[in-house]
Amino acid sequence: MSDDAVIRKLTAILYADVAGYSRLTGADEVGTHKQLSAGLDLISGRIEGAGGRVVHYAGDAVLAEFASVVAAVECAVGIQRQLADDGANIPADKRLEFRIGVNLGEVIVDRDDIYGDGVNVAARLESLAEPGGICVSGAVVDQVRGKLDVGFEDMGAQQVKNIADPVRAYKVTREGGAPKAASGVAGARDMEQDIRFCTAPDGVRLAYATVGTGPPLIKSANWLNHLEYDWESPIWRHVLHALAEDRCLIRYDQRGNGLSDWDAEDLSFDAWVSDFETMVEATGADRFPILGISQGSGVAIAYTVQYPERVSRLILYGSYARGRNHRGSQTNIDEEQALMTVIRNGWGQENPAFRQVFTSLFVPNATAEQMQWFNDVQRITTTAENAVRQRQIQNDINVTDLLDQVSVPTLVMHVREDGVVPFDEGRRVAAAIPGARFVPLDGQNHLILEHEPAWPRFLEEVRAFLAEGD
Repeated sequence: MSDDAVIRKLTAILYADVAGYSRLTGADEVGTHKQLSAGLDLISGRIEGAGGRVVHYAGDAVLAEFASVVAAVECAVGIQRQLADDGANIPADKRLEFRIGVNLGEVIVDRDDIYGDGVNVAARLESLAEPGGICVSGAVVDQVRGKLDVGFEDMGAQQVKNIADPVRAYKVTREGGAPKAASGVAGARDMEQDIRFCTAPDGVRLAYATVGTGPPLIKSANWLNHLEYDWESPIWRHVLHALAEDRCLIRYDQRGNGLSDWDAEDLSFDAWVSDFETMVEATGADRFPILGISQGSGVAIAYTVQYPERVSRLILYGSYARGRNHRGSQTNIDEEQALMTVIRNGWGQENPAFRQVFTSLFVPNATAEQMQWFNDVQRITTTAENAVRQRQIQNDINVTDLLDQVSVPTLVMHVREDGVVPFDEGRRVAAAIPGARFVPLDGQNHLILEHEPAWPRFLEEVRAFLAEGD
């Protein structure tokens, strides 16, 4: 496979291996093989039943992948519990026990196999587990905590073979750990997303999620979304949980990143708008308000003009109608070319130094935890190649001629010192949409954070605006 054909994706990886297999085989080759065969049948059945896929077997080891990290951990727990029950009457010195490692990471896909550090880390985590036990990475814990009746014991940062940076490892315990409050939003911890897939006209699979009850609110996709990761992240969770508190929040991962297909041939603005339409039809939503954030505002505007009878209200935050290439500034274009070089050279590296450039632009006032998350999510949400292609599309967006055709009530909000999309771009959008209300917000962060004063104002304005249309 040539370098240009490399396909990468984010996936949950499960790696299981027998503890002390050589010793057991030496003592009782036939009996051990019978146990192994039964164990592998059990494991493969559990994996398939949980929606996973066995990638391959290697002697006494099994490699599998899951679209959902929650499903991967739940499957691992089920495997170990059933193996323990099935082996209860076998003497301890003859009993075959598996160790399991689970990781959430990026992999390279070639034919039907997966490769890369994401797989290697899962295998190293397996080696850290006790016989009959499960060891998971910190990325897994971030997604699973509070969703399953298990606990996690911090094993600290582990230096493992052939992995440059230490890996934060956690032992899965049978006692359910008290889930940490994800956002401080009442009721948020009890919400569970329903993630499904739909297929675009060109065959690209799009992941979308619904959560909450009440009237629908659809959020258009923006730069670097990941349905599962965002739901628990310190950057997005307060926004998503609050919006889903009294509504059915619907959102999706755009083609090329997140849980949607990464290997889409057509990455274009027209494809983004078409994908929004595909997702809407899959959800069955009839008439609904749209929330467009950053680049998602262009898609929201285009869809609203095309289907005014479907859209009840339009909310735009950090929005722009003109990409960098249409703002008449050579400085903007030169800056963007420099950012493209940063993506090409440093996007996939474990060291976050290159990605920190984007983090500092998007959330300059973020906490250390928030900055670490944003650094990490950039790498695991899409490839460097896709990131470059998506930014090129963003730079060429120009929906200026559509603004005066928006016929639904519109709310436009923008922070005054936004370092990603200039404040004046948001003001231009509001001025060109008939009757739009413009709300300036104090702050510097392109993505609004929970600890900043603008957050309660943002939420108050959104809720009041939506209530007017109910």
